Amino acid sequence: MAEKAMTVEEGTRQFHVGDLAVYPAHGVGRIEAIESREINGKKQDFYIMKILENGMVIMIPTDNVENVGLRDVIGKQDISKVYAVMTNKTGTQQDNQTWNRRYRDYMEKIKSGSLYDVAAVFRDLFVLKLTKDLSFGERKLLDTAQGLLLKELSLAKETDEKSMLTEIEKLFSA
Repeated sequence: MAEKAMTVEEGTRQFHVGDLAVYPAHGVGRIEAIESREINGKKQDFYIMKILENGMVIMIPTDNVENVGLRDVIGKQDISKVYAVMTNKTGTQQDNQTWNRRYRDYMEKIKSGSLYDVAAVFRDLFVLKLTKDLSFGERKLLDTAQGLLLKELSLAKETDEKSMLTEIEKLFSA
């Protein structure tokens, strides 16, 4: 029986060199290469992805894309849905949890890879910041959520991050 060439599973999103993709908790990156490596005697294909924000390089097994949550950058048509999450005051988490419990919840959402979850974290912390001082950990989470949001939304909207931040802040002053 002839050996079949290694391919990405049917139905799994295939990325190509030059594609932009989102890696959960790290943000938007560009697929720089697709390489084969031998690991434990087994040949494995990897996406070599460079994160735009900090230049970090990540190797993602092509057959593990679904598990790690690698996905496309949102489309223009989804921007309004992200804005809806940020302006939805009923979704705002109440301050009845301890800060470390909130921190764990927010980290889970950021690691989920969903821009909607990241938008909810940003909204909750941004609103909380208006009423009280955030802990050091919460400030870092707010910065992380803001960075992830700005990068992806500015790419989807084809604008710069500074303009995007102004637009987002207007959502909260309305």
